[in-house]
Amino acid sequence: MNLDGRRIRMVMELRRLGVTDPRVLGVMERCPRDEFLAPAWADQAYEERPLPIGYDQTISQPSVVGLMLQALDIKAGQRVLEIGVGSGYQTALLSGLCRAVYGIERIKPLLDLAEERIRKLAIRNAFLRWGDGGLGWPEAAPYDRIIAAAAANDLPGALADQIKTGGVIVLPIRQGDGAQRIWRILRDDSGFKTEEICQAPFVPFLSGAVSGENREWA
Repeated sequence: MNLDGRRIRMVMELRRLGVTDPRVLGVMERCPRDEFLAPAWADQAYEERPLPIGYDQTISQPSVVGLMLQALDIKAGQRVLEIGVGSGYQTALLSGLCRAVYGIERIKPLLDLAEERIRKLAIRNAFLRWGDGGLGWPEAAPYDRIIAAAAANDLPGALADQIKTGGVIVLPIRQGDGAQRIWRILRDDSGFKTEEICQAPFVPFLSGAVSGENREWA
């Protein structure tokens, strides 16, 4: 089966696993996930599994990406802050759902690769920077939506400050039992309301930005 066929099969599997939003399914069907992986992993791009992208990081399995985007419930014209650009795959998906996506990545070589891929796909509404995701991107705040691809111990204060009233944050949070659960956090006039989405493993939410020198590509 060629890559286009595998992509269609992936979308069918996403429906079975609970991703039903037509806009999310549409961008995931159109986006070439194989372009966001090293060549050694490209033939596995559309399988339901996380894959390494180097620097001890991974690209999440398609169902987790789809469920998080579905929970984010992006409306046309909204602005999204993405914490943890990684390979750039989720950035590309977000760019097809919102007016503008602002992505932060703490590992410089990963950011460089993501920027190259975003340029190759001629995506013009994604703005990326190297930095500490826990600080957010205050110059462009406030945001309608915030999504993070790393597990925090709690909602970082800077991200809470940078979401609009009526906005939604989707964030993995480590629990006391060691499990990592993805939460949908809605900010309204009375504060923050939470809803659990699913359980999934993520790399830890770390502070600071690193150059990534002398680390091998997986």
